[in-house]
Amino acid sequence: MIVIRTPEEMRAWAFEQRGAGRSIGFAPTMGALHAGHVSLLEAARAQNDLAVTSIFVNPTQFAPHEDFDAYPRTWETDSAKAEAAGMDVIFAPTASSMYPDGYSTYVTVEGVSEGLCSKSRPHFFRGVATVCTKLFNAVLPTRAYFGQKDAQQCAVIKRLVRDLGLGIEIVEMPIAREDDGLAMSSRNAYLQNGERERAQCLSKALREAEALMRDGERDTARLTAAVRGSLTGADTIDYVELVDAESMQPVDAIAGPVTLAVAAYVGKTRLLDNIKFIP
Repeated sequence: MIVIRTPEEMRAWAFEQRGAGRSIGFAPTMGALHAGHVSLLEAARAQNDLAVTSIFVNPTQFAPHEDFDAYPRTWETDSAKAEAAGMDVIFAPTASSMYPDGYSTYVTVEGVSEGLCSKSRPHFFRGVATVCTKLFNAVLPTRAYFGQKDAQQCAVIKRLVRDLGLGIEIVEMPIAREDDGLAMSSRNAYLQNGERERAQCLSKALREAEALMRDGERDTARLTAAVRGSLTGADTIDYVELVDAESMQPVDAIAGPVTLAVAAYVGKTRLLDNIKFIP
């Protein structure tokens, strides 16, 4: 496994591999790797000739009041996990190589990036779309792997790739969960004392709503009210919404594939979870 630090060096490596007819699987991350990330890396390894992961805490998706400086950075354990998962390359650029002095170009994906997380983090998806475009341009992947936990992010990336004609297959992997049902996230490390136990209410509320949908419930208001009523361990609920699984736009009732998405704070930690349902 090799470590590449600049987009130029990464692109040169990728051009050589693609020119030789080799496929590249790519799993972008911000590090602090957990088993959910590793599942993405392992899929990239299994389904392609070569596998690359990136470790880059992207400053443009954090607002000034958010946790950019505190975001966990665990290079030694991350690189060991990447090597164990069979990565050929870790792309770990510096912030200055990704965003040089005077940087002023950003990517905005309209529609799917509106609502849900963008209500409380209006800057977020512009940062995600911009950094993913830059990472894709450097890695030149055949396939790129993202986790379903960040459902709106997956929808944004799929639309980005489609609209810009990037020719990359986006593979959305199922949510990896802890034994207690909590969706795996690097931010779970922030949970203290009894917060971890209280955080289990997110997955519990979604499972209960899924059971209602399987029993025939289709009304959005009743489903979201049931979820809110079950989020007893959350200190603040950011949103509970039922949206079209592709467009991420709210629906009044289930008529096709939907995503039931939750964001809530337990203590100071903002957690996400969701389920997809096809009637």
